[in-house]
Amino acid sequence: MKWFTRSKRILQPSGPVWAGAARILETLTTAGFEAYVIGGAVRDLLLQKEPHDYDIVTQARPDEIMAIMAKAGYTTTGVVGKSFGVVVVTVPEGSYEVATYRKERYGADSHRPEEVVYADSLVEDVQRRDFTVNGMAMSRSGEVVDLVGGLDDLKNRTLRTIGEATARFQEDALRLFRACRFVGKLDFLPHRTLLEGMASSFERVKGLSLERVRQELDGLLLTPAVAKGLDVLVQSGLGDCSCRVLVDGVYHEVPILPELHHLVGLPQQPEFHAYDGWVHTLAVVQATRPDLTLRWAALLHDVAKGEEGIRGFNKGRITDRGHDKAGAEMAEVILTRLQYPKSLVSRVTWLVSSHMRFHYFVNNEEADPWKWMRKEAQSGTFRKSSELKEAVLQMAEVCAADVIGCGRPYSSTDGTLAFGDCLAHITESMPIHTRDLAYGPELPALLGAQTGTILQELLVQVRSGQVANEPAALLAAAERKLARKAHKEL
Repeated sequence: MKWFTRSKRILQPSGPVWAGAARILETLTTAGFEAYVIGGAVRDLLLQKEPHDYDIVTQARPDEIMAIMAKAGYTTTGVVGKSFGVVVVTVPEGSYEVATYRKERYGADSHRPEEVVYADSLVEDVQRRDFTVNGMAMSRSGEVVDLVGGLDDLKNRTLRTIGEATARFQEDALRLFRACRFVGKLDFLPHRTLLEGMASSFERVKGLSLERVRQELDGLLLTPAVAKGLDVLVQSGLGDCSCRVLVDGVYHEVPILPELHHLVGLPQQPEFHAYDGWVHTLAVVQATRPDLTLRWAALLHDVAKGEEGIRGFNKGRITDRGHDKAGAEMAEVILTRLQYPKSLVSRVTWLVSSHMRFHYFVNNEEADPWKWMRKEAQSGTFRKSSELKEAVLQMAEVCAADVIGCGRPYSSTDGTLAFGDCLAHITESMPIHTRDLAYGPELPALLGAQTGTILQELLVQVRSGQVANEPAALLAAAERKLARKAHKEL
């Protein structure tokens, strides 16, 4: 590949985090060793963003780093566990990882290198990295050292691998998912060579752990340009691949997201949807705020559309009746398979299952929201009123994004969001558990051994609107119940 020379771009970072990094760079260079900040911090500075941390590389070996820092009065660790050649240096501004230049050789493992050796130059260290925009370095003086064309790709908002894409992905298959995440994180377009180099490494995905893949999916779903990253994931075929999970000493294959690919190009009824099933889905995900629950719900809300038994036609019009319930079942399978927490699985499943009902209620004034919330309170899905309130507000956000994602002109989300607020208000007086009843300490003292039984009866009455959920009303209702019981016993 073409190698580039030092650029003349000079950065002027500031702040306490940079001051600590600069202190370490100065100490190493004064001792006669090359040292640079490298990777994401340089990229972020060039994008005029404040880096969260600074990774430092140097030609000094770990024992030399520790000796130099000790002489300067700074503390260090030994070489960090699994991180070959990395020393943690602590200066007044904080702790920093300082890594010796290194080269890597990959083998059978789909992610970890088989052999790591020290290198003598920055160019050798840079060659092992993933993308050009992550391969730039910066000296203590702020000079950017671009040996891979990262500056041009940053200017053109392009994500490109360092060297041959096929080789980079063959070395570490997790880079396939990192590519999707960085497309979403940076709002860049993937270079043609990057896309063309992906498929040849799909077989290597089988060797990746589910935990690693899920971490990358989470990261992707929270990115600013999430639609771009998801589009690469699905249209490249990467989502159709499988990774693995170790259970009782045996590896099991775990499909990643093959259920999404059929949405690509899936026709929808034109007067309701300007886009096909996949573009609509991307638009809905993009319209939600970066929250895992919301974005999973948005991604899977129409996952059952087009499926056998769901896709139909009525007088020449496309229908997908029941896609909400079928989609909820698919969502539960997908998220359980990917080993997400039960709480997230349950909430996303409910959001997918209920989104069409929410739309119906928004558009039909005769529908009774109290009846719906009463049913949800009795369903056993939620443990307390605050959970139901949170869920209906999330539903409003997903459904508002669904309206936006239809791509129809003059669509308004005001009614959708207002209805969410209406449901949230109802849930505040819709107890799910007796713990949600707003009674005072005098009520249990009055009821004694009958507390549990009468609280359950009061719960039913409050849900139905017969009794207000406030201390005085609950106490009065309990007193009436005790009086009736006493009368019956006479």
